[in-house]
Amino acid sequence: MNKYLIALATATLFSQSVMATTEMELPDRQAELPAHPKTKKVDQLVPRDLSTIPNTPFGAKVKQGYSLFVNSQTLRDKYVGNEQNCVNCHMQAGMKANSAPLWGAFMAYPAYRSKNDKVNTYGERIQGCFTYSMDGTPPAKDSPELVALSAYSYWLAMGGLFDQYDMQDRPISELSDAALQLGGNDPSFILPVEMKEDLPAGKRGTLAGRSYPKLDKPEQGPSIERGEIVYNTTCASCHGANGEGIKANGVQSFPPLWGKDSFNWGAGMHRVNTAAFFIYENMPLGKSIQIAKQQAWDVAAFMNSHERPQDPRFNGDLKATQEKYHNHQGYYGKTVNGKVIGSNAF
Repeated sequence: MNKYLIALATATLFSQSVMATTEMELPDRQAELPAHPKTKKVDQLVPRDLSTIPNTPFGAKVKQGYSLFVNSQTLRDKYVGNEQNCVNCHMQAGMKANSAPLWGAFMAYPAYRSKNDKVNTYGERIQGCFTYSMDGTPPAKDSPELVALSAYSYWLAMGGLFDQYDMQDRPISELSDAALQLGGNDPSFILPVEMKEDLPAGKRGTLAGRSYPKLDKPEQGPSIERGEIVYNTTCASCHGANGEGIKANGVQSFPPLWGKDSFNWGAGMHRVNTAAFFIYENMPLGKSIQIAKQQAWDVAAFMNSHERPQDPRFNGDLKATQEKYHNHQGYYGKTVNGKVIGSNAF
């Protein structure tokens, strides 16, 4: 076993102590998601083709993670409570740069998140997606589903990194389940010497193409009224006149954007700025950057001025929930067209 593999194996033991620490209950705070300037395409990772996933027990985990990611509805009523799939927010099965790709996220954790005011492992970050974006119940630590999603993310990251550093023939090493859930930003996650200088531990959350690129502030404040026009002319054909999405033969082919089957009031996408960043860069599906920046801000405001499932942190006091968790660009707790948003959440 070479030095690289030995170091990776030690991640299992290290991760146990880190995860024990992160299980502590800490104050939950809301904050803006990190956004980054857009980078050159040549600098962005390109994951390996799915056909290269090995036919091994570890490869089976990677394949399961891919399957769960693109068809999360197989977890409906177990961990998923709405009509969303992970791939709805992370384009091209989590591979696309500038669409919060999984390879960028895996290499960014463990990391501190002000949303829950503690260092989160990668597994905990995924659990957060199930709580908020999927309006469901997070898979437990070490569950097959959490391990599989982590394995898929790791496989995307390492394949892309190896190829970027001209190591196309290098196979992707297997990791323990604990190391997968810990993430690639930990000191115990050792990269080949060729990458060490560029990607020191603790600073691997800076890969080009991670997250959604930040948009400049709009010339005019986001307008719900203008956004409705953009929505009806550009978005409604796929997401429905009432944001309900499109379902065919029982399968949700285009996701709901609001309503009972959408992401909830705690999900990052309910923020106007986050939604604007995503929409401008990734919508309409398969085209990208087809609308003006101002239109992206406006349609994000329109989308997020509608009711959706309640914030899981809601304790019966809307005002208190707003003050504690919603000090950002969103409509939760604010009055729109005579109604207090959040008061009729699903």
